[in-house]
Amino acid sequence: MATRGVRIAGGTARGVPLAEPKGVRLRPTSGLVREAIFNILGERVRGARVLDLYAGTGALGIEALSRGAAHATFVEAEGACTAAILQSLSRTGFAAQGTVLRGRLPAALTQLEGEFDLIFIDPPYDDPAREEVLLGSVRLLAPGGLIVFEHASRYNPPGRPAGLQLLERRTYGDTAIALYGHLEGE
Repeated sequence: MATRGVRIAGGTARGVPLAEPKGVRLRPTSGLVREAIFNILGERVRGARVLDLYAGTGALGIEALSRGAAHATFVEAEGACTAAILQSLSRTGFAAQGTVLRGRLPAALTQLEGEFDLIFIDPPYDDPAREEVLLGSVRLLAPGGLIVFEHASRYNPPGRPAGLQLLERRTYGDTAIALYGHLEGE
């Protein structure tokens, strides 16, 4: 039971299919975009603490674990999705390295503590709270960490949200990613 063929693209769990959340329509990050993201991140993933917001299938966080991340925390509002993420973590052998939190964003950000080296934000493209979630995640970003913000290519993400700077933006068809880091000197 894989979600439209969503499989881990690289690392130790390469090829493992992700569990399908029942009764939930999702727009999982395509394999092409996931591969591009992890090519950009390269060795930054190894040993990283990862936060996967709007986790959906958990593909980004589980991909990070497969490529050597130390731990991933997943935040997702839909119960069927959280159950599928737990199943996929077990299926890939990463159950001990994953924490799944059920909650709606941006409110769920208040339940998170600590610093994360990589934060993946993949909201529904029409989510009016997407920039609030981006701003709310700044306090969770470790020094030298990166936020990977996925969005529709027609959307223009903020260039300098409070405490962050846009480092790079890349477009892949209808999807784009914006990479953010802390402002220099902060």
